Amino acid sequence: MVAIVEKEPALHQSIIPKGWISATWEDFLQISQAVSNDKAKFYYFQGSYYSEMGVGADHAFDNDLIGFLVNLYCMMCKIPLKGYTNCSYRKVGMRECQPDISYYVGDRTQNAPQSSAIVDLDESLPPDIVIEIADTSLGYDLGAKRLLYEEVRVGEYWVIDVQNMKITAFRILQGLGSERITESSVLGGLHLSLLEEALQRSREIDNSQIGSWFMEQLG
Repeated sequence: MVAIVEKEPALHQSIIPKGWISATWEDFLQISQAVSNDKAKFYYFQGSYYSEMGVGADHAFDNDLIGFLVNLYCMMCKIPLKGYTNCSYRKVGMRECQPDISYYVGDRTQNAPQSSAIVDLDESLPPDIVIEIADTSLGYDLGAKRLLYEEVRVGEYWVIDVQNMKITAFRILQGLGSERITESSVLGGLHLSLLEEALQRSREIDNSQIGSWFMEQLG
């Protein structure tokens, strides 16, 4: 019997394989910076990379809605906030992430990154909250990405389950590890169940109606 050996994908291929793939940091940079992959999101962790190409309508809608509600909440509660969409954070030679949404909160907004370059975590603080919108990637978001964000040392990590309209959130512990939370201490006790209900209502009413309802709950 002849053994069949699967070959590693060539670095110049434009079709990115699914799942986490072993690669050196140098190969990861070459792949992620390829012109053919300029629309992809990339992550690097423990000698492997993961990528996502494009998003569907539900993913894009929930991304916009969660960002809208977090900003609305902070406006009403007068919490300083700086938000970033698809911002890349890099620890050179070790790890990289590109969360759907990330926030710097409170006094840390004064030191939030301001540059057209990828955020260098040797020079900048990690964000207080990172959010991943999970449509087809829920397993990766709850698994390897959670471990990645533990090592990035963000404050909180939220995963939005698009299909089930649920939020699974974690507080990142100082000595690595994480624990489940149902409200955000970073955002002054915001109950995540309120955001879940907004997601459920969003399937029937528009954003302006959701915003009005959300403000009534906070009032």
